[in-house]
Amino acid sequence: MAVGSNTFPNKMHAVSGFELGTASAGIKTPGRKDVVLMRICDAATVAGVFTKNAFCAAPVQICKQHLESTISRYFIVNTGNANAGTGQEGWNDAVATCTAVADLCGVDSDSVLPFSTGVIGEKLPVEKLISALPAAKNALSVDGWMEAAEGILTTDTRIKGASVQFSYQGKLVTLTGISKGSGMIKPNMATMLGYVATDVAIDQSLLQQLLIDATNQSFNRITVDSDTSTNDSCMLVATAQSDVRVSEGDQELLSLFSDSLVSIMQELAHAIVRDGEGATKFVTIKVESALTQEEALKTAFDIAHSPLVKTALFASDPNWGRILAVVGRAEITDLDLDALEIYLGDVCIVSNGGRDAAYTEDAGQAVMDAEEILIRVVLNRGAISETVWTTDLSHDYVSINADYRS
Repeated sequence: MAVGSNTFPNKMHAVSGFELGTASAGIKTPGRKDVVLMRICDAATVAGVFTKNAFCAAPVQICKQHLESTISRYFIVNTGNANAGTGQEGWNDAVATCTAVADLCGVDSDSVLPFSTGVIGEKLPVEKLISALPAAKNALSVDGWMEAAEGILTTDTRIKGASVQFSYQGKLVTLTGISKGSGMIKPNMATMLGYVATDVAIDQSLLQQLLIDATNQSFNRITVDSDTSTNDSCMLVATAQSDVRVSEGDQELLSLFSDSLVSIMQELAHAIVRDGEGATKFVTIKVESALTQEEALKTAFDIAHSPLVKTALFASDPNWGRILAVVGRAEITDLDLDALEIYLGDVCIVSNGGRDAAYTEDAGQAVMDAEEILIRVVLNRGAISETVWTTDLSHDYVSINADYRS
């Protein structure tokens, strides 16, 4: 189940200097595409953001080390097994995977970055993964985005991708990316897995900051179930294969590129919410006129994580009292209840400390019946606004996660 139509682009623009190859290792399900190899050209710079979960998986730990120590040349991704909570054995399996890629492709093992997603606490069938590497290498292509988008899925029901181009001084710039994620989505850095590539040249330090900024406006603003994965990783690659260099010395180009990066990452993040486990609603929660960013985000996420609000959304029930109660417990210092306003879409449901005088149940019901719902909380105490995106909580969410290991 997912909200809205499939948004995977008809055209995923190739990024020169970045290739993807997908194969089947049968890690969890025989015959399913579950291994993706990505090759990065020599001139590229690479940035990454990762989960802050203390039980971060062995591949995440190794990926962070390799990213800091050398030039990245390959990403290797497997699904069906997270290789998390697996101790020293899991570490050894991730190292063995990097070594196998390095031996096959003729690079140093430190230049290989591993990624895993799937069931936590089970041993990675590393022999199956390694056996699929030659097929993944043979499949490497700049046009391999769609197959790779399929190869990184777990409980997702849709592939997720986005691709944009813009021109600057007669030169074309390309950004293309894929992501996966459906449950265990309240990232504390990014989504479960995300890969974006561009053909511009960017110094690594600036690339890292651009990724952090874009993540904070996209993947760090989504939640399905308030759980942070052990394996979250989001990577940004700049291949330097075009004649365009993004730098702080050209603020016009920097702004164009930054806006395009935020746009593509928000599109990928929204696709995750639309495909949230059991989701029937795509919900935007906007907190306006807050005193601080922290205040706005906490209030928005408190609403997004409330089981009572989420089940009311699933039932299309305009039970506005549940939203009111969450705002009241959001620990907003010196909140003026009479100044507070709450809206469902354009319908004011709360003002002057209680139910808005003009509110009708029919008007609220009309908003809640839609697949896409906007909840606005206007605090009227400052100039800060923040937005998060979430889903409802359905019977299917429980069923999907109850049966996850079956």
